[in-house]
Amino acid sequence: MNKNELVSAVADKSKLSRQDATTAVDAIFDVLQETMANGDDVRLVGFGTFSVSHRAASKGRNPSTGAEVDIPARNVPKFAPGKGLKDAVNTK
Repeated sequence: MNKNELVSAVADKSKLSRQDATTAVDAIFDVLQETMANGDDVRLVGFGTFSVSHRAASKGRNPSTGAEVDIPARNVPKFAPGKGLKDAVNTK
């Protein structure tokens, strides 16, 4: 499912216009992104938790030349599914 299909599904399920559903989906994505950019978690009970994890700097190798490469430290987004989502996926 891509974003357009998600917007259509939200519009159908909630009886919103497509434009209102697009606004709602965009707002959810913006809030998730802003919250995680601040280093905070988003916990949706029954669905899952969006969190930010820190990955330390490390050394790697260029596969074509074998040269050593420095990989900088960075923050990475993570998602851990909740029990409700796990159960829903495993019942079908």
